[in-house]
Order: sequence, then structure tokens, then C-alpha cells
Amino acid sequence: MINQQKHIERALSSFLQDYAVSLARILNAAVEKGRISYGEIEKLIVPGEDIEEVLLLGYEWRILVPVRSLKSMEWGDRVFLPMPGEEYELPNVVKYLVGEAARSGTWEPGKAMATVAREMGEPAWARIPRLVEKLGAYAKGRHVTAIQIKQACKALDLDDRVDSLIADLKACGILSPSLGYLPEAARKRAPVYELNPSLFPQHQD
Repeated sequence: MINQQKHIERALSSFLQDYAVSLARILNAAVEKGRISYGEIEKLIVPGEDIEEVLLLGYEWRILVPVRSLKSMEWGDRVFLPMPGEEYELPNVVKYLVGEAARSGTWEPGKAMATVAREMGEPAWARIPRLVEKLGAYAKGRHVTAIQIKQACKALDLDDRVDSLIADLKACGILSPSLGYLPEAARKRAPVYELNPSLFPQHQD
């Protein structure tokens, strides 16, 4: 377990400047069940570090998101309350990112995306990393429209499965509806989605 934690820490340190040790401890403890309580997190934080800042960093990267929600399960609708009684969960793809990090000490988005898609029964699982790479190139502020998703699918000969692919990408934790981007959605006349930034560790805005 200690070696796994050190490996996760090394992987996180490849793109995080702060709190990699605390987050590695939290993710290592949470990955099996996929969620963790505030009380458990309190015992794992490095002495002297601010638990709210650690949790906020995890949330900003969509590595660890609050379970509590205002209305929907989209990431931007979650209620960030760093206090006893709260729980936090790992999006599905993050479980695979952390699992691979625990083994190899590296952060491998492509491998994690392909694996989670395959295990969730997505027929085109092998093309998911390339699809998400294209979406990342289209993204503005890590957001993409349904039209852009359709364009990326067409480029990979998947344009007959756009709706089912969006559903699968949501289930995998690769993207989430972004109702907070409603003005953008109205302007572009298409739903807007947020890409999980933990899949693009070297390309933050």
C-alpha cells in the first residue's frame, strides 16, 4: 500500500505543484470503493496542509468530486462543502487513472480511457483516446459542444453513433453536461459539455 501511494504521488507530481502527497493518500484510500468521506480524508491530510485547499484542488481537476448535488449529477452542479458528513467520489475514468498510477507511477489518460470504455462495453473503445484527443483540440476553456463532438466522431467514422458515444463518455467520467455554460449553448445552438481536465494534465488553460 505504501508503494502504491508513492507511485500515485509520483504520477500526480508530474502535473500538480502542490498537495500531491495528500491527494495521493486520499486517492489510494478511495480508489477501491470509488468514494471517501470527509472524516476519512481528515486523517490522511499531510499535517499543516489546508484540507479545504486540498479538496478544492481535487475538485478543480475533477479527480475528486463532491457527492452532494444541487439538481443534477453534472460536475459543475456539485456542492463543494469541505465539512464533516460530506462524501467525495472519483469519476469512473479517474479510478483507472489512479489504478494505473499505483502500479506504474505514471499518469496514463489514453490507457485509462480505453480500459474504462472497454470494460463498460463500448464497442469502439480502442478509438476513444483518439476521439477525446480531438475533442481536447476543439475545446475552449475545456468545454466542447455537441456539434464539435459530432465532428470528431465523423473524423473517426463514428458519426452514426454520436448519441450513444456521448452517453458512454458521460458514464466513463470523461465528460459531463455543462448547464452552467447555457449562454454558450444558446449562442451555438447546441448542448455544451465539460471535458475532464485530469485527462489533459499538460494542457490547462
